[in-house]
Amino acid sequence: MPGFTRHIFVCTNQRSADDPRGSCSKLGSQALHEAFKQETKRLNLKGTVRANKAGCLDRCAEGPSVVIYPEGVWYTVKTEADVKEIMERHVVQGEVVTRLVMPDHPAPATLPPLKS
Repeated sequence: MPGFTRHIFVCTNQRSADDPRGSCSKLGSQALHEAFKQETKRLNLKGTVRANKAGCLDRCAEGPSVVIYPEGVWYTVKTEADVKEIMERHVVQGEVVTRLVMPDHPAPATLPPLKS
């Protein structure tokens, strides 16, 4: 089997309620990870795109945190609609969803479209 074209890492880190850094898991990242997996299936990208759970990505205060490689684009993803938009625009069309890019994580101006 050839390698994946894109990897999506969703922070599912859990911290205590009193931790000032926050916790992506408490912000709903488990459900968002599942939404990325469902979108991968819906768009028939299984074997081409992989949505993985990640431990701490050190950005829970800006989360839920998601990073997509190989481009290294960091997103704050709050809703399933955000997931769908990222999958359709970034993953399939090769277009950065600028409104969701994390501050201090500039994204490349252009991305290659997905080759399936």
